[in-house]
Amino acid sequence: MTTEPVWCHGQPVGPTGFCEVCGRLRVPAEPPATPGPAPESTRRSVDLGRSVELWSGEADFQSLPAIEVPDPEKLVLADPDYPEQHRFCGHCGEPVGRAYAAEPAIAEGYCENCGEHFSFLPKLKRGERVGDRYDVLGCFARGGLGWVYLAADTALAGQHVALKGVINSGNAVLRAMARVERDVLVRLDHPNIVRISDFVEHAPPGGGEPDTYLVMEYVGGRSLRDLLKHGPPPRVEHVIVYGRAILGALDYLHGEGLLYCDMKPENVIHGDKRVKVIDLGAARSIADPAGPSIGTEGFQAPAHELARHGLTVRSDLHTVGRTLQVLLEAASEDADPARVAGGLDSLHRVLERAVAPFERRFATASEMAEQLDGVRREILSLRDERPRPVPSALFEDTAELLDDGLGAVPGLDHWVGGERVAGRLDLGLPGAAGGAGRLPIPRVAPDDPAAEFIAAAGAPGPHRWLDKLTMFGQPSVEIAFARTRAQVALGNSDAAAAALAAAEEQLGTEAARDWRAAWHHGLLALARDDAEQATAAFDRVHRGWPGEIAPKLALGFCAELRGETEQAERCYRSVWHRDHGQASAAFGLARCHLRTHGRDAAVALLDAVPPVSRHYDAARIAAVRIRAGRLPSGPPGRDDFADAARRLPELYLDREAQDRLEALVREAALAELPALAGIAGREDWYGGALLGERVTERGLRSLVEVSLRRLAERAPDRTSHGVLVDLANSVRPKTRR
Repeated sequence: MTTEPVWCHGQPVGPTGFCEVCGRLRVPAEPPATPGPAPESTRRSVDLGRSVELWSGEADFQSLPAIEVPDPEKLVLADPDYPEQHRFCGHCGEPVGRAYAAEPAIAEGYCENCGEHFSFLPKLKRGERVGDRYDVLGCFARGGLGWVYLAADTALAGQHVALKGVINSGNAVLRAMARVERDVLVRLDHPNIVRISDFVEHAPPGGGEPDTYLVMEYVGGRSLRDLLKHGPPPRVEHVIVYGRAILGALDYLHGEGLLYCDMKPENVIHGDKRVKVIDLGAARSIADPAGPSIGTEGFQAPAHELARHGLTVRSDLHTVGRTLQVLLEAASEDADPARVAGGLDSLHRVLERAVAPFERRFATASEMAEQLDGVRREILSLRDERPRPVPSALFEDTAELLDDGLGAVPGLDHWVGGERVAGRLDLGLPGAAGGAGRLPIPRVAPDDPAAEFIAAAGAPGPHRWLDKLTMFGQPSVEIAFARTRAQVALGNSDAAAAALAAAEEQLGTEAARDWRAAWHHGLLALARDDAEQATAAFDRVHRGWPGEIAPKLALGFCAELRGETEQAERCYRSVWHRDHGQASAAFGLARCHLRTHGRDAAVALLDAVPPVSRHYDAARIAAVRIRAGRLPSGPPGRDDFADAARRLPELYLDREAQDRLEALVREAALAELPALAGIAGREDWYGGALLGERVTERGLRSLVEVSLRRLAERAPDRTSHGVLVDLANSVRPKTRR
């Protein structure tokens, strides 16, 4: 049976099986004999590749600043000198060759501690031919184990290659580590990792055992350390692109059972076509966490962690986090820092988690990369206000809207309840307890025993949902969380607390670190009207998953409850600009604008809610109410009423709702007419069918009376009917006697 060619990023995958753009393994899959679900390993591969395919590879490399790639032969060192602070005995690890008192440092000699010979001098001279093929041009860099030489490949028309040898090649430990690097590099093939093309042996000038040299592709470009020193400084987005390339390389290495161990800016090259990770001299098997290590102080994980856990995937991610922190510290100043402040906060939190204590740190490179993806989308969307939506891996979409009436047509209670103030706009901020039930819901963990039950049972309402949950007879964390949410929705905070305690009891020691538990603590705090505690709980979730939208939405709501409009606006902006499907953020941001920027900004925002949104009609209704409502900053103007009159007929409403909204706008116009009388007296004001062809007090009173009598016709009882008729009589124009 022949297999179909595999394509990725618009080009065929080569014989190695890895995409040249994203570096992911794309194995040709033969058609199954019978339809069926993909094996778990296949599904996981697709899931992990999702975020990579969104923006990694050449397209993102093009977003990096253009750099001038130097002529490699100009990089050759005239007088290579191995830094004194890096001179250690390869056998016992003690410092060697250091200056002492009046004696200068020496590059060659014997260790005073163990007697082992050391030499930090380059072994290859310009003009030497290695392996009967490679002409040495000189020494141009220093790796973790030795000098790196530039050479010309005579078999390929003088193409530049890099030769890497070993300092103190007589040392058995270093020779063994060099063999590991050779064996590692031979089998690696990833677009973000330097490739080895050959390895050769070459006898030293004085005779003795031949030295082995790795022959690697020459990566033309500049190291990130060089960019930090000499510029141009990266922008924030560039730091993320570099981080994504590094994580792509390390994710590949970890999948091959290897740890990198020595990530730092000088080991990453911004080349002319790609970002490359170089110098795998410290790489080792994940199964050998306690072997000799070559790391760099300031980037390695803390010593106490290495003593307890050894070298791990998490210690690798610590080095990535420190590398990106160094890059971010040197990033150029943003032209409008306030605009992207929310995204910068998220980026700092990703890096903070990358270097957090072992238990809190990201567990995999793909996990960290997914959060970086989210943060990059957030920053770019804040900068250009173009949404970049991607479904969340952690939260379900919610059909609920964080709004308490602004996007709805008022019911008859607005007129018969006796507490209305004509024209005054209620911004529709939900109460804490009401908002708790409208926030996103965490996705059910697929490995929970109740996962299939919850998916099949559905949630028909909190009372019925609680009844259904009792039908599942096994212990389940997700059942306990579902009970917590149902009790929150019912306002039973004590019962919700008991359900949450049951969930945490099942989680055991993991409860303190479980983000779902923290999320439900936030919901419980809102149910108890405690926005301070809710903020602390949701902030814990945001610190763990900074690239997610839901925690920022929750934090924006809490800030709004606490009266912190500026902070609420920052959170809502991050959510809304990244995903226009998040109408709750649009309503929250509109409320903030009504407090700070005025009704025009709020209406423009609501107009951006897309027609496909389930809350599109609510946004259009809210725009009409905002145009006709009185704000603390002042009443609506004639243009506002004209816009409301234009919008109202365009709404998709039944006749009863249309009558109520017409009555609301007409009452508001009548209430504000005295303030507009001067303008209306000097210039005719035409209000159309809603407010009268020519707006006058008498005409408006007649229209309001008509609206109220229409509402009275639909009153559910005699009392309501009487109230509405009395209101109609109170506004009717006076008749002449």
